[in-house]
Amino acid sequence: MTVGAPTGGADFTGTADQHVVTEVPTFRPEVSAGQARARMLGRRFESACDIVVVDEEGRLHGLVSIEQLLAADDAVAVGELADHDPPTVTPGVDQEIAAWRAVQHAESSLAMVGPDGRFHGLIPPQRLLRVLLEEHDEDMARLGGYLKGSATARTAAEEPVRRRFAHRIPWLLLGLLGAMLSAGIVGSFEEQLAANVTLAFFLPGVVYMADAVGTQTEAVVVRGLSVGVSIRRLVRGEAITGLIIGAAMAATFLPFALLYDDTPVALTASISLFAACSVASVLAMALPWLLNRLGQDPAFGSGPLATVVQDLVSIAVYLLTSLIIVG
Repeated sequence: MTVGAPTGGADFTGTADQHVVTEVPTFRPEVSAGQARARMLGRRFESACDIVVVDEEGRLHGLVSIEQLLAADDAVAVGELADHDPPTVTPGVDQEIAAWRAVQHAESSLAMVGPDGRFHGLIPPQRLLRVLLEEHDEDMARLGGYLKGSATARTAAEEPVRRRFAHRIPWLLLGLLGAMLSAGIVGSFEEQLAANVTLAFFLPGVVYMADAVGTQTEAVVVRGLSVGVSIRRLVRGEAITGLIIGAAMAATFLPFALLYDDTPVALTASISLFAACSVASVLAMALPWLLNRLGQDPAFGSGPLATVVQDLVSIAVYLLTSLIIVG
């Protein structure tokens, strides 16, 4: 027995219910595995990766994987084989949240149920994979700060040069402005750098490591926000992780810096590395969160904007620390 009729072609944008298929194997809990296998023979389904078990009122009782069904004894009821607490979604849920829910629970398909628990259909694995691929393409384009939607992201590689330039130049100009500001900050410490040129050796490394830590945190935060994870659930773990990473980088870098035979400068580089990495984690969380609160796409906080801010903060932290320690 199957439920409903084929949904036809799906528009792979938006919500989970646009990916549901209804021509799937569906049986009552008391039907035996042998009966279920026999009834499926000669039938064509939109998806048969999972067997749906529903009660007489059409409420979802559980899911049985096709592997379980094929391996079960003929007399075993499908209700006994079913996972009675599979992950489910309701109509209207964002497609990315639905896809990640299936991945997190290691399910090949995802069941959709109404508020009353009645079974609406399955989202099959090939559609879940397509959603994940499209969302990944979109996220990567937006992380670069030059594209906003998945449809545009998918055609980015085929754009004419004029459109490529128009998409990217605003964010690159923002980066150029940051470079000008950083030049001004470094220039204001000209006398100090001239007096101890070793200070200049470690500045690029501190800036790079802060950017790397920030980029990792941004990816986690943007992905979390995109699938509905609260920033409160992310902030503590990421902040502590940033502190630990900063301490580990500083401890690892200090012996190398001491090889330059200038202990104050080595301490400056190590302390700055710790501070810059820790601050980068906070900034990487704050910018996406702020954009999200303003109703903007949080992924834009993970592109050139965050890089510019992190670079300026890292340079300022390094030079101010050198002013205190080196003098």
